[in-house]
Amino acid sequence: MAVEIEMRARFGKDAHDALVERLVREGEDLGQDNKLIHFFDLPDKLLKVTDNQSVGTAKITLKDSKIGQGAVFSETEFPIAQKDVPAAVQLFGMLGFEDTRHEAFNFRRNFRFKDVEIAVKWSEAWGYHAEFEVVLPDAASDAEKAEAAATITDAAAELGVTLMSEEELAAFTAAFEAAEAERKAAQSAEIR
Repeated sequence: MAVEIEMRARFGKDAHDALVERLVREGEDLGQDNKLIHFFDLPDKLLKVTDNQSVGTAKITLKDSKIGQGAVFSETEFPIAQKDVPAAVQLFGMLGFEDTRHEAFNFRRNFRFKDVEIAVKWSEAWGYHAEFEVVLPDAASDAEKAEAAATITDAAAELGVTLMSEEELAAFTAAFEAAEAERKAAQSAEIR
């Protein structure tokens, strides 16, 4: 298990393009990493089945917290065969998580800048956005976690990116989850 320190930012297309341009010049380009992700939003955790379409791999991930509940996530992750993604999604649905599921395609390009991994993305729900991340060992101390958070905020500031606060993240995800529940209810009503 690893501990991730994650922070996010949302911005428009021009800021997205400028960030990618700068990271190409000054960072390490880790390449395209487009993903189809099946999210299962549990009350206090996030379960994902990810089809890494750009690299032909897949994985199941469980984060012990949700976006907007802090920047530190313990994460359990293991690879599965890409062909097994539909079976994994079906399995979690049969276990009672189907009502919590939504699917998102992420256009994504990964970079490394000043010891921070940065995924510059676009998805329908989030629009243009980026995830700034530092991965630490499971036994990382609070001081190491704080240092990682400072590394992220320093890198974002140097790149001219304003990171979202936990309150902004919580409000954004709550609004998304409410809209998704409303969409599913409307869809269910149409079927009946």
